[in-house]
Amino acid sequence: MKQLLRTTDPTSIAFAQALLQGEGIDCFEMDVNMSVLEGSIGIFPRRLMVREGDYDRAARTLRDNGIDVDG
Repeated sequence: MKQLLRTTDPTSIAFAQALLQGEGIDCFEMDVNMSVLEGSIGIFPRRLMVREGDYDRAARTLRDNGIDVDG
């Protein structure tokens, strides 16, 4: 898996997941439990991961919709 996005903004993660789902790209959100443990105040960023083979297409999808991609 490769990190596509890292952010403390849960709306960006949700939007990115919806875009990727619409393109048929599987993704996985990491560090959700850390956010819950810290009280959901947004200190710890969440990461959105995709398969390495899907990374280029996923990154292009997010960039085309105005989301900055890590890497």
